[in-house]
Amino acid sequence: MSTSVSTPLLDTIEPDEVPEPTQVSGTIPNVPRTPVVLNPGTRPAQTTSLASTPADAEAGIAGIFRQSAHPVALFFLYIFRIGAIAVYLLCGFFTSNYVLSTVVVVVLLAMDFWNTRNVAGRTLVGLRYWNQVDEDGESYWVFESRDPTQPANPIDSKMFWIALYSFPFLWLALLIVSILKLSASFIPIVALALVFNITNAIGFTYADRDAKSRWANQLAGSGWGLGMGGIGGQLLTSAVKNSVGRVFR
Repeated sequence: MSTSVSTPLLDTIEPDEVPEPTQVSGTIPNVPRTPVVLNPGTRPAQTTSLASTPADAEAGIAGIFRQSAHPVALFFLYIFRIGAIAVYLLCGFFTSNYVLSTVVVVVLLAMDFWNTRNVAGRTLVGLRYWNQVDEDGESYWVFESRDPTQPANPIDSKMFWIALYSFPFLWLALLIVSILKLSASFIPIVALALVFNITNAIGFTYADRDAKSRWANQLAGSGWGLGMGGIGGQLLTSAVKNSVGRVFR
């Protein structure tokens, strides 16, 4: 029996042909391309939209406090008022002690009354008022106002007047609800809240009118003669007094 040594299989496989490198010509054909226009409205819906204007960026409660010149005074103006209403509405869910709830609401109302008249009004809008009794026993209102050359911050002024006029209506609505539900025990609390809130609203309204009247009188009497000597100043002063007038003398 003869034996034969076979040639290894590797030697019988011919190598693959190596393709010749393709020559790239130096000239690239100038094929016109259609321009792609990206529209802002075609972005995916899940992307977060950014503020396009400064008003959008400053919107919300955080924006109000950022734009306020006195954020601390603005904060306490609202926290006392909201706190009094919140305790009044929610006290029944946490305690059945009527005396404790009444004391807390009255304390918050008193703090709000003092803070609004002596701190928030003077700081946010430059106004203050109080009642004074002279030697003859007659009481009269006294008003203070900031120099008109230093106007109040627009955000502070707007938020102050909103709080001053909106919360009396809220307490009035709560008074109507108490009457309809025949909740006689809560009517005195709401009545006290109305007295505090309406007193501040009336006082600051008159203080604002008095400040505008005095400012207009000073403006009319400080050389605004309208080119006609003293006659123009007198006419302007008379017109201002007739249009604005003093509420208290």
